[in-house]
Amino acid sequence: MIQKKINIKNKRARFDFEILDTYTAGLVLGGTEIKSIRLSKASISESFCEFNERGELFIINMQIDEYSHGTHFNHAPKAQRKLLLNRGELRKLEKEVKNTGLTIIPLNLFLNDRGLAKINIGLAKGKKLYDKRETMKDRDNKKDLDRIKKSFNN
Repeated sequence: MIQKKINIKNKRARFDFEILDTYTAGLVLGGTEIKSIRLSKASISESFCEFNERGELFIINMQIDEYSHGTHFNHAPKAQRKLLLNRGELRKLEKEVKNTGLTIIPLNLFLNDRGLAKINIGLAKGKKLYDKRETMKDRDNKKDLDRIKKSFNN
């Protein structure tokens, strides 16, 4: 079976947030969830990460659609899912979130070489409206510059 690369991105993350640090975490998934991810039936656009009282990191609002060939044992689409990081990384992230008010957001969901679901998460600071305008202006300038370069080369 030829497996296509699964890479589900959170496109709004870099627009709405300034990413300070990134980590790669494993996901605890139940039965049919991994099958749905392999079919690219997942979305992380509205999700965020949160610590529980025992210091475990969970991803909230992650949408994994129900598996089409699943029975009544199918998973809940918007369940909280535990993220797997080593203890030092978890402590560091928890300290940053509590002390400086930063948030943890998922950046992209992918399958590694062994077929395991992994998620890149980012320690992020929310952008203000003027920062977003700056980002849009930079993007437009880059587009214009590329257009000029292309016409100049032809």
